[in-house]
Amino acid sequence: MKALLVVAHGSRREASNEEVRKLCRHVEKQAAGEEFFLVRAGFLELAEPSITEGISQCIQAGADQVVVLPYFLSAGRHVSEDIPAKVKKAEQQHPQASIVLAPYLGAAAGVSRLLLELATGGEKNGYSAE
Repeated sequence: MKALLVVAHGSRREASNEEVRKLCRHVEKQAAGEEFFLVRAGFLELAEPSITEGISQCIQAGADQVVVLPYFLSAGRHVSEDIPAKVKKAEQQHPQASIVLAPYLGAAAGVSRLLLELATGGEKNGYSAE
């Protein structure tokens, strides 16, 4: 069974952290047991659960594979160093599970199209962070 952990930076502003959790709930509903049976948020810092805690929670819920998707727009230090280090630590803690680091959000081919859609007409997918 496969789980998705969406990793955001984390914020002192709890409403921002909750926005990421809400997005994960929406993605989980869309997945509806197809690709991922579970979608959760994890945070690099300033919020809970941490990345390693989030991975552990997914495994405790029954995942034998966890896909870690960095919810970041550019490949700065967090994407290129910090998150991979946390994933490596989780792999050592959970050798029985497959933990896969997906490309970060900003690397996705559809991001440019999404930016244009937002700039020319707003949200067309029915999801709002508010």
